[in-house]
Amino acid sequence: MARHTGAQAEPSPLRRARLARNWTLEDVVEQMDRRSPGGHSGVTPSMVSSWELGRHTTSIGHRKTLCEIYRLPPETLFAHQDAGLGQRAAPRLLAGYRDLQRAMLATVAGARECLVVMGSRSRDVDYLRAIETALEQHPALIYYRVLYGPPHHQVLTAHLLRLLELRDPEDRSLGVKRLHLGVVEDPMAPERFFVASECQAVVPIPSLTSHEAFDSGVELGVAEARRLLDHGRQAYAASRRVETRQQVSGLPVLRMREDRP
Repeated sequence: MARHTGAQAEPSPLRRARLARNWTLEDVVEQMDRRSPGGHSGVTPSMVSSWELGRHTTSIGHRKTLCEIYRLPPETLFAHQDAGLGQRAAPRLLAGYRDLQRAMLATVAGARECLVVMGSRSRDVDYLRAIETALEQHPALIYYRVLYGPPHHQVLTAHLLRLLELRDPEDRSLGVKRLHLGVVEDPMAPERFFVASECQAVVPIPSLTSHEAFDSGVELGVAEARRLLDHGRQAYAASRRVETRQQVSGLPVLRMREDRP
């Protein structure tokens, strides 16, 4: 999904629907709050603006609410967000551990704006160290790690603790929060695995060689990667925060003995 750097030649359907009612961004937030449990949707005027400009993807729940507000179907309101999906270059198959690791490391190394990592099974020391190095070398890089259940390996717990040494989740010295750590504890939520930056993404898939191997995946381009960044942000918003040493140390480790580094 291309990043918009200036005014759009034509307003998006979402913006046109708002302007047709002569509403401000704040009016839309008010309408969404009215339809949310407790009267608070968590939506801000800047979020609505980003949805209208196509900079961020509207989640399914918020799409439903906006469709109710504007009385228009999602294929109309969100056409500008979904345009081109499925028509991009085909994903590149990564069929081998070295290719998979190389692509994951390249995704981390190339991140400058945002890096999202999902999953609780990471145990590749080189990969985890590359993430730590990226945060050290690029102070403005915004990082999300969303676990699905507790860590499977002690090395991941050690990595999370290291991240807390490198950055304070409460720090806003550059204007925004730059470290986001959360765990999704819903047992019905399927675990997600991917690493995504603003440039590319890698999604591991079941091994093409062995049921025990971690050696296969697909590499995705810019448009798909940006959608996965939004996926990660939404998952973090729904997660329980684990952003202190005490909270991280309190997570059980499912496999105390490491099979390999």
